[in-house]
Order: sequence, then C-alpha cells, then structure tokens
Amino acid sequence: MFKKRIWFWIPMMALILLSIPHYSEAIGLEAAVGLSYLNVQGESGYKGDPLDLNNVLKYNSAAQFFGRVKIDMPLVIPNLYLLVTPMRFDGTATNNVSFKFGDQTFSTGTPFSSALKLDHYDLGLYYGLPFVKQATRGLMNIDAGLDIRVYDLKTELSQGANVESKSFYLLMPMAYLAFQVKPMSFLSLEGEFRGFLFDSNHYYDLIGRVKYNFIEWAFVSAGYRYEEISMDQSDIKLKVRFSGPLLEVGLKF
Repeated sequence: MFKKRIWFWIPMMALILLSIPHYSEAIGLEAAVGLSYLNVQGESGYKGDPLDLNNVLKYNSAAQFFGRVKIDMPLVIPNLYLLVTPMRFDGTATNNVSFKFGDQTFSTGTPFSSALKLDHYDLGLYYGLPFVKQATRGLMNIDAGLDIRVYDLKTELSQGANVESKSFYLLMPMAYLAFQVKPMSFLSLEGEFRGFLFDSNHYYDLIGRVKYNFIEWAFVSAGYRYEEISMDQSDIKLKVRFSGPLLEVGLKF
C-alpha cells in the first residue's frame, strides 16, 4: 500500500502540470521526484507510555520516495508548491516487560510487530519578496508564504491475534520561507523551511539542496532533510525526528 500511494500521487501532480496552458510564458513550472534515506529517532505512544522507536520498536533508517511541483504564477496570483511525502517505518521486537498500547496490554517475552505511517501532503501559497532578485542582480531570491499540510497518520502494533491501531488526519497551517542562491547559470543552492508552534505541539521541516542543471530544462539535485514533530493528538503522543540525505531528478520550464 505504501508504494502504491507514491505512484498514485506523482502521476496526479503530473496531470496538474498538463492542465496548465503551455502558451502562457508567464507561468514557470518545476517538477521533481526523489528518494530520501531517513533516520528516525524519538518515541510514540497510544493511550499509554511512549515507546522508544529505536530501542523498543526497533525502527531503522529507511528509503522514502517523495514528489514535488512548483508553479510560478503571473501577476498577483500566489505561487503554488505541491509536496507529497509518504513516510513509513516498521519493526519487529521483543520487550522484557509488558506494556499498554491502546486498550490492550502486550505481553513480555513474545515478539510483536509495529508500524508508523506519517504521510505528508503539502500545498504552499507563496510570493517572492519584491526587489530581492533585482537588488542582487539575479543572484538571490527569497520566498515567503503559507503552507497547508495534511498528516495522514497511522500507528499499529500486533502480537499474534492481539492487534491495536489508531489512524487520523491532521490539518496543519505552517509558515513557509525559502531562498535560492544562483552563483552560476547551471548551479543553485536552495533552502526551505516549514514550521508551526502551538502550546506543546510543534512541527519543523527543513530542506536544503544543491541543484545542477545538466541541460537547460532538466536538473539533478542532492541535499538533506531534517524534520521534527511533537504532537499530542487523538490519544497519540508522538515526539520524532527524521533526518537524512536526499537525491532528486526533475524538469523546469
């Protein structure tokens, strides 16, 4: 199911590209697909004490696909940024003490399996800050705006016939800030920040990349992603950090 999701959403973003009139030179398009190798750290719990993701649940680093589309709109229409990030970690372990997860108690000494799905779907609305590109003679650009993120979360744990799970959707408005530095026509340095802070809940997402245009309309890039989530929602307590390198290939018109 995890792999099916990414291969569904990437063609959907491509259809968005095809729906834009190609005759409009005022519209800029950028689309990319990529792979990140993310390390996960932290803890997760459902109606019980949080469980360490590495030491108790035995989650390891895992490769995760992602896809994105940026559409630069003309005049005063806000630019669009669509980002799809499926994310899943799982593991099998044996605990030396019994513990509660959901409404069930899981026994000591018996292997159990667990999985955490935390898919992200982002829609960003942003503008380039006026005069920055002109003032730097095209060397630098800064974008700022609003990112609307939907979390599709599911946590599940099973031990034999004993299965407990919880899933929910969370809509989260986030601030969006990005920069692009282009020291050469074929090379650019980029950074993106998305974040939200409310009471004890916070969500931070940072992406940095180096982009190389090997031909005018196609590029490859390498970078790094760091994300931190702390939430207490719908009986789920989650404090996690994801981090790791990423690679992507894309087109820009």
